[in-house]
Formats: sequence, C-alpha cells, structure tokens
Amino acid sequence: MAEWNAAQLKARRTLMQRLFGSRITEVVSLAARMDLPDAIGEGEADATDLARRYEIPPEQMNRLLRALASQGLCEERAPGRFALTDVGSLLRKEHPGSLYDFARFHTAPETLRPWTRLEDSIRTGRTAFDEHFGRPLYAYLADEPELTALFNAAMSEESRETADTVVEHFDFGPYTTVTDIGGGDGTLIIAILERHPGLNGVIFETVEGAAQSAGTLKAAGLDGRCAVATGDFFDAVPAGSDLYVIKSVIHNWNDERAAAILRNCRAAMSPESRLLIIDVVLPELVTPDTAGLDPYIKDLQMLVLVGGKERTRADFDQLCAQAGLTVTRVVPLPSHVGLSVIEIAPV
Repeated sequence: MAEWNAAQLKARRTLMQRLFGSRITEVVSLAARMDLPDAIGEGEADATDLARRYEIPPEQMNRLLRALASQGLCEERAPGRFALTDVGSLLRKEHPGSLYDFARFHTAPETLRPWTRLEDSIRTGRTAFDEHFGRPLYAYLADEPELTALFNAAMSEESRETADTVVEHFDFGPYTTVTDIGGGDGTLIIAILERHPGLNGVIFETVEGAAQSAGTLKAAGLDGRCAVATGDFFDAVPAGSDLYVIKSVIHNWNDERAAAILRNCRAAMSPESRLLIIDVVLPELVTPDTAGLDPYIKDLQMLVLVGGKERTRADFDQLCAQAGLTVTRVVPLPSHVGLSVIEIAPV
C-alpha cells in the first residue's frame, strides 16, 4: 500500500472520529448520570479518591477520567489527578450555563434507541420513535412522569441562554402585549417582561404545562403582568395580542401540521400584529462554513423523534404563504444559540 499523505491521514482520522461518536456520547452520558463533574468540583480531584467515593475499582475510574480528558471535558494535570475544563464544567448542576439535564435527556435510552431505526425513517418518512415505542413521544411522556420532568428541565436549560439572547437582539419595545405560544415554563416571556416593564404577556399552554408556567411566573413576581391561558394550538390561539412568539415548536411538526398551527396564529392576529418564529433556519446549501453538528443533525433528530423537520428560509416562506402570512425579515442569533428570529406579518 502506498504511503498516505497528510490529507489522507486527516480524512481517515476525521472518519474514525465520526464512527466513534456514539461511544463518546456514552462516556459523556455516564459522567452526567454519575454526577461526576460535581464530584470533581472546582479544583483537582484524585482518581483513587473518586473511585472510593463511587465504590468502583480505581483502575476503571482512571480509565473513565482519561477518556473524558481525551474529549476535552477534563484534564489530567498529574498522574491520576484531574480537573474540569470549561466544557466539563457545563455538566455541573449549579453552573450558570449548565447543560446537566439537557445532556441526560438527550442521552437517555428513550432518545437514543429510535436512532437505531434511522434507515426506516429515511426510507419511509415515518417517525422512528413511534415505530420503536408504539406511540408518539409526547404521548409516551404523558405516562412517564420522571422522563417528563427531565424533558422539561432539559428544555428549560436550553431556553435560558436562548431567552437572554433573543431579548438582546430583538426590540420588543414597540409592543404592548406578547403571547408566547407553547411557552413552557415561561423562561422566554419572563426574560422579555423583565427587560420591558411596560409590556404585558400571556403564556398559552396545555393544561398540564400551564401549572408549571404559573409557578415560575409567580416565583419571578410577574404573575400580575402575565396571564396563563390553556388550550391546544391545533384548535385555536388566543386573540388580542399585538405580538405572538412561538419558539422551538414549528420544527416539531411536518408541513401539514405546522401550517395548521400558523393558520390558527393568523386567525388570532390583527392586521397590525406580528408573529415571531424562533427556530433553526437551515442554510440553502451545505458549505464548509455551514457544515458541522448543527443544524443538519438536528434536522434528522426531529425526523427520528417527532416526525418534524428543520427548514430553510424558502421553506418558511412557503409554509407562511399557506397560512396567509409573509416573512418580513430574519434576524440570525449568535452561532452558539443556533437559532434565528423570523418576523412574520399577515398578508
């Protein structure tokens, strides 16, 4: 065999890294499930001490820590002594940017097993989760309170960073009342109302979700400025607001269902109202600048778990046209958030 040149060796290493990606996921998942980053703490930790704490053989603890170090989650500062990196610190529960619950949900068996049916989803368009578990994700969650709590916590962790970024990059000042459709625990609307004291809000949620929303609004001292309405956005959306926001919802649904949601939004809007979709906007073409984990793997994630999809600007234009709406502008958020604010007006 001819000697490989530098480019070929790099290509080989890159492919090997991709092939071992699922193993890396399992290593990171185990660290999160064990609360290992919290056990390491802010300083250095000795592998032998950690092994004693977890009642596992020192050799195996050392192997796990070195695997984590190889992926940049910690560093071995001396033989058997480890400290967290900035990356690993994000798995600590009390870190201000913690992804502890996010990591545990997205590496739970319920979210990983459907990926073994990816080929079926690609060939048929059917949702792998439904095929694997016999029912849709949200129906499954309804019967699994512990997984539901983890799901809600994971979504809240992701929303905190997004909410702060949205209020930095979009001016809510011209509006008087904002309705957050599918507003979850209220993270986004709380950030908006705290930034704009003259603004009032409404969270529109399911009956189950409304209880969580009401609690967080009261804790934030905003229950007097933000009402909680219950219902199903496939039936109707509350009228009366001059701004509607829907974050990380449209991508959960196929085009037919997404258009139905948008038609109900349009029915609730006055001619002067505006709608903000906060979601991934896929580039029209995959280039070296747009390639990477996000957002294309997220697109397949939506297919596998819920039968949804990420969309391009052209896709959003077509979807909105079906609902009597038009995209007026797209405001990309910083790359670490990976989302855009899509401003939409009635036709």
